[in-house]
Amino acid sequence: MKPITVTLAQLDFTVGAITKNTDTIIRTLADHKQSDIVIFPELAITGYSPEDLLFRPDFQRRVSESLQQIADAAVDNLAVVGHPHCVGDELFNSVSVLHRGKCLARYHKHRLPQYGVFDEQRYFIPGHESCVFSWQGHRIGLVICEDLWRADALRELTAIGIDWVISINASPFEFEKHKQRVTMIKQRAQEANCPIVYVNNCGGQDELVFDGHSFVMMPDGKLQAELPHCRPCCASLRFDKSGITLLDDLPMDHPNESLAEVYQALVLSIRDYVQKNGFKGVLFGLSGGIDSALTCALAAEALGKEHVHAVMMPFRYTSEISIEDALQQAKNLGIQYDNIPIEPIYNSFMQQLEPVLAGTMADITEENLQARSRGTILMAISNKTRALVLSTGNKSELAVGYCTLYGDMCGGFSPLKDVPKMMVYALADYANRNGEVIPQRVIDRPPSAELAPDQKDEDSLPPYPVLDKIISLYVEQDWSPQAIVDSGFNRADVFRVVRLIDINEFKRRQAATGPKITARNFSKDRRYPITNHFHFEQERQLVEEAKK
Repeated sequence: MKPITVTLAQLDFTVGAITKNTDTIIRTLADHKQSDIVIFPELAITGYSPEDLLFRPDFQRRVSESLQQIADAAVDNLAVVGHPHCVGDELFNSVSVLHRGKCLARYHKHRLPQYGVFDEQRYFIPGHESCVFSWQGHRIGLVICEDLWRADALRELTAIGIDWVISINASPFEFEKHKQRVTMIKQRAQEANCPIVYVNNCGGQDELVFDGHSFVMMPDGKLQAELPHCRPCCASLRFDKSGITLLDDLPMDHPNESLAEVYQALVLSIRDYVQKNGFKGVLFGLSGGIDSALTCALAAEALGKEHVHAVMMPFRYTSEISIEDALQQAKNLGIQYDNIPIEPIYNSFMQQLEPVLAGTMADITEENLQARSRGTILMAISNKTRALVLSTGNKSELAVGYCTLYGDMCGGFSPLKDVPKMMVYALADYANRNGEVIPQRVIDRPPSAELAPDQKDEDSLPPYPVLDKIISLYVEQDWSPQAIVDSGFNRADVFRVVRLIDINEFKRRQAATGPKITARNFSKDRRYPITNHFHFEQERQLVEEAKK
């Protein structure tokens, strides 16, 4: 076994940007000529996931052309690259070992995920054969992402005989998921008694955030190298008889707390969504409340102050401290800030509607009209400036419909869409880790939409610590309402919250996309019908139980 140098290319690949992705791969090979092997993530050529682009013959043809370009460029080293591979009418999720114009080895992914955000069985068929290739005396096994979860996959490789394993991945971020990855791969490395090189994608793609955090796990359970969280980069290691040695000084960017990981994932998701979709910056309503304050802090860190525009849109119910706090945060960050009162716009709407609404009592209609006046202002500015409107609502509000269609739900991206309210507070504290970014009064004040006099969120909803727990049990863990009640929650609160979640699916379908950070988000993870009478059956059962 000769000593060899291996480079882990934890890079950000854009879906559909085949030419750009190919150029990135070829440039990385050239930049690491000293490396014998350069490893790229799952579906690196196309980005993950191309979804129905995979059905297009011209897309498949372009992938094949790029694969040959990479093989021709891999003169000084081997390129281990993930890509879709078409064989007749069959399409595989594959990894190829390329060198000097040829494919030396190819492996097709066995275990195709079909749950949560994943839909690989819609596109690919599973492979069935193991793959081991030899280079400079090293026998190296290949697997792709979920294949490594199966102990039998490594048993097949060790039966053939391997020195170490390459696992290429496009594993999206979830709260505390990296700990689970490390634990699982530690077990696999110990079972196989060989090192495992785990290379993950790194970047934002619509609702997914790929957090990188690639690493090398030794058979004794030691992490020999760990690449940064949510930062594209490369790292080289030396493999020889004495072991594996890290050759690069990696930035020590490994958050010690899960909260920091979430914050960095949200920053990366905003940056990539804005930049990959060609927007000049972002725009949002800065209300003086906690949600817009956190959105503002995240956007400024993701894009820089010059690309962030906050708009305060006060109304008669907007408190002076809200206006003061919004202005103070804008000054803290040095971002563009405008104050546009909505009273004249609202009054004009009401004047035009007066003949139609005459004789009716004020209700939620007037509250929603305030929010829609603000949404109209933001969308007008967006059209003129090509800035992306960020909606600022959180997961707790979206769950129970505590938001206004075409009002505060306006926007093209929703950074807090999967962030529960109590985590919003924790992230706001984290945003102030190096000094006050968000005014402390914003964090300390009771939350309010300020759409009516002296309004508080808890006038309409259970306290957020209670609400978040009920949402988590019902949405993320599929507990029945009765099971939630039996665990100690107030029956009236549970059935009210569950009903609100069920009847507001129509709103969530119209909400902007936003990054997934929990085990189950309101999008591909949780696919519920809009027309859904199951909650009526639950309520009927509750009434019958009460009669008994």
